[in-house]
Amino acid sequence: MLTRLVTLLGLVALGVLGPATAHAQSSPGALATGIHISDGRLVEGNGNDFIMRGVNHAHTWYPGETQSLADVKALGANTVRVVLSNGHRWTKNSAADVAAVVSQCKANRLICVLEVHDTTGYGEDAAAGTLDQAADYWIGLKDVLAGEENYVIVNIGNEPWGNTNPAGWTDPTIAAIKKLRNAGFEHTIMVDAPNWGQDWQGVMRANAQTVYDADTTSNLIFSIHMYSVYDTAQEITDYLNAFVNAGLPILIGEFGGPPDQWGDPDEDTMMAAAQQLRLGYLAWSWSGNTDPILDLSIGFDPSRLSSWGQRIFNGANGIAQTSREATVFGGGNPGDTQAPTAPGTPTASAVTATSLSLTWTAATDNVGVTGYDVVRVSGGSESTVAASTTNTVAVTGLTADTTYTFAVYARDAAGNRSARSATVNVTTDEGGSTPGVGCSVGYRIIGEWPGGFQGEITIRNTGTTAISGWTLAFAFANGQTVTNMWGGTPTQNGGAVRVTPASYTSTIPAAGSVTVGFTGSKGATNTAPTAFSLNGSTCATT
Repeated sequence: MLTRLVTLLGLVALGVLGPATAHAQSSPGALATGIHISDGRLVEGNGNDFIMRGVNHAHTWYPGETQSLADVKALGANTVRVVLSNGHRWTKNSAADVAAVVSQCKANRLICVLEVHDTTGYGEDAAAGTLDQAADYWIGLKDVLAGEENYVIVNIGNEPWGNTNPAGWTDPTIAAIKKLRNAGFEHTIMVDAPNWGQDWQGVMRANAQTVYDADTTSNLIFSIHMYSVYDTAQEITDYLNAFVNAGLPILIGEFGGPPDQWGDPDEDTMMAAAQQLRLGYLAWSWSGNTDPILDLSIGFDPSRLSSWGQRIFNGANGIAQTSREATVFGGGNPGDTQAPTAPGTPTASAVTATSLSLTWTAATDNVGVTGYDVVRVSGGSESTVAASTTNTVAVTGLTADTTYTFAVYARDAAGNRSARSATVNVTTDEGGSTPGVGCSVGYRIIGEWPGGFQGEITIRNTGTTAISGWTLAFAFANGQTVTNMWGGTPTQNGGAVRVTPASYTSTIPAAGSVTVGFTGSKGATNTAPTAFSLNGSTCATT
């Protein structure tokens, strides 16, 4: 989020929605319009459930980075939320520019959420515009957007209220919705919460039914932005379940994972809860943030995902594992109820102390297999450990000298899942270093404050073969302590630090790299480590 995050003086009790009997209903006419709301859920024009899995992209500040749409699609996204400006605060995106963005979204088979960013923090940020001004901007684009209801969702304004009198959010939100409907807009409308999108005072939660009822087409979805306010599983699940139980549509329209000076968002629960409740999520943001900690890709380069980007695209409940292309692009057939055949029994290779590779005979399907889910089986339970679009995958983050049982499921574009494959038992090696590793390590301090700092470590594989499973070792000289890490798991003894990978950073391809971020405590001096080793081999420093 390029704007400042909310400054927390403490959370107040959130308001509550109406009783669970309150239920969002779609009007019969909405069914012919394209993407719409039905029984509290976002569906396509054909009635097929559509669950957003995508990212935010700062188009208005980086209008030349349109290749980003193709890049996020190639990584598995089915939706992109595009930052636009109505000219109040930043350079106005013209009708021709918006038309081109919509065309490129469609060409890349992405559902396009368009938002006006100038409203961010109204009431607290003097530079922010109003929702009424944002509505006027959309009305000026009506000729561009009419007929695009299958492909475009209109997000009236980004985070349209700050922390000053957030109760003032409700009436302008209702007025903007009515203004667009009176102008003839039939698109699904998305509304963001106050409190800089995080609704930590519960205004949107308490008034959601009233706002929803104000839309005569019942074609409205609420968007909560989850950053450091949402640092516990209870806060996240309570908020999302309040809407689901009331039959009101909601998604996580922005969220972050890396910690900041206000707290450490619980992105794992956000993503897991969204998957369990079948709700959309859109991570912030592709690239170009003032604070690069929130960049999913480094320098708009899809081959240089940050640890945050790896988490979103390739981690548990991530985009690669859970995204399904909209059926309007041919990504699945709501009439397809035939599951793929079971994959062949997986076989293991390249077994190390902490990782291995699995390969299996591909499944078949009447339409086409789109991916595989690899599970660990333990007694009568199982847990997903990896996902792949091919019939091979690297499984990482394992424990040395331990026996594991794995199996595979296949899935198709309609969401049908196969029967489980037969299982394979694999015992990891006892451990030990990997000789001959070629590596270089870059260490940098991103920011410092009294008593603390944020750092980033980039590990590059300079060898000719992939490194699967690794341990990075280095030492602090001035008593620094790692307090939190993403992309890896630290252990520290005095100044000596050892880092093992997260599941999504465990494999470092030849000539590739992974990035680990962390926050730490420090004294007056904060000298960078000067020596690093990977799996026992000394690395060059960059």
